[in-house]
Order: sequence, then C-alpha cells, then structure tokens
Amino acid sequence: MARFGFIHDKLDIKLLILYIMDRVAAPIDFATLTDLSMCDSGVDYFQFAEAAAELTDSGHLDRQGDIYSVTEKGRRACAAGESSLSPVVRQRCDRRLAPLNQALKRKAQVRARVEEAPQGFDVCLSMDDDQGSLFSLTLLSPTGEDAQRIADRFLAHPDRVYNGLLGVLLTDDEGRQPQ
Repeated sequence: MARFGFIHDKLDIKLLILYIMDRVAAPIDFATLTDLSMCDSGVDYFQFAEAAAELTDSGHLDRQGDIYSVTEKGRRACAAGESSLSPVVRQRCDRRLAPLNQALKRKAQVRARVEEAPQGFDVCLSMDDDQGSLFSLTLLSPTGEDAQRIADRFLAHPDRVYNGLLGVLLTDDEGRQPQ
C-alpha cells in the first residue's frame, strides 16, 4: 500500500520519536507521545508502537511505567540523524510541542502537596519562575478534604494566589500601596 507523507519507514518513525523526545520539556506518557508522533500521514500506529518499543529496548528511550524520556544515547542519535527528517515534519512537531512544553513547564514551576501533620494537614504551596523561587507557603488545614481543595485551587490559579498575597502585603490599612 502506498503511503503519502514525509515519513516512509520505521527508521523515519524512530527519528521522529527521538526528535520529539529530545525537545519535550519533561517525560511524557505513551498516549502523548503517540499523539505528537501522528503529525504525518506516513506514520502507521503499529510501526510507531514497534519503533517506540525498539528504542526502549536499545536504550535510546527510558521507560518508567508508562512515562518515557530520552536517554543520552537517544539525544546523540537524534543529533546525528535529525537532519534527515523533513523540515516540514520538524516544523509540525515544533508547533505541536510548543503548547505541551508550556504546560509542562508551568506544571514544574507550580507545586502543591498535602502532608498529614499532628494538628491536621499541611498544604505546601510553591511557585517558581525562570530565575528561581517566587514564594513558598505552608498552610495548616483541619481536614484532608479542605487541604486537597486548597492545593487544587492553587494549582488552578497560582497567579491569583500570588498576586492576592502581594496585594495584601503591599497595601497599607487604608488600601493604598506605598509610593
């Protein structure tokens, strides 16, 4: 059966997978890798799944459960072979990776965890930017449900929490910010 597209065989698919994994901001699951790899009509799912398994077996990819990451061996192979991937395919991959990488970066910079404490539950919230830590805060919650709700809301709206804290801390008793 004739296939159209820029990807023609399993070697092309392996290079595509390595290209994607070399550029993704954090380890990803198999479903996400699959979605990113289906950027060309020449990619066959079964050849893709086989290629991913072979890259894992050969040490080009590392698999922890359902989470994949590229190894140093995979990075070297990508650097050596990525120029043989069509520029069109590379551009498609880069466009698909941009929103994912932004979300992965945000997830890494905003963290919340709930820990059981003697008096209830500690909710540990932290937020970083590219330069380092912006803030970290630990709150005590009487119940695990409340603690989890606080953590979830912080993860959903970290900018509102950060700006709210700054607004309270930088405003005087009459609601004015110092000059």
